[in-house]
Amino acid sequence: MTEPESMAIYNFTLMHDFRLVIAFHTQGQEIYWQFQDFNPPMSFEIGQKFEAASGYKLAETPYNSSFAGYKDWFIQNYNRPGYTVEAGLGENPLPISQFDEIYKDNIGILILGAVL
Repeated sequence: MTEPESMAIYNFTLMHDFRLVIAFHTQGQEIYWQFQDFNPPMSFEIGQKFEAASGYKLAETPYNSSFAGYKDWFIQNYNRPGYTVEAGLGENPLPISQFDEIYKDNIGILILGAVL
């Protein structure tokens, strides 16, 4: 919690009672759903719905990608589902030409996340 944007997300989360969180990153067309041995109720099942809606692969979080993300903190502290969606493919920053495809792939995740 050293950066202003991290503190803003932290405080915003404390002020709300989120059922789940979704963090969007770029690179890989995968959905990471767990953190270490934490397995909040319905995490995997919701992740499967996100996978079906997007075509992205539901995957375990790589060890070297753990410990620093918002979803990891949320899962650990709230015992509720959290996801990191790795959108798009290519070198970062991804080209704006991928926007329409990324939007199409992820709109279902956003809608499901809002209603679940």
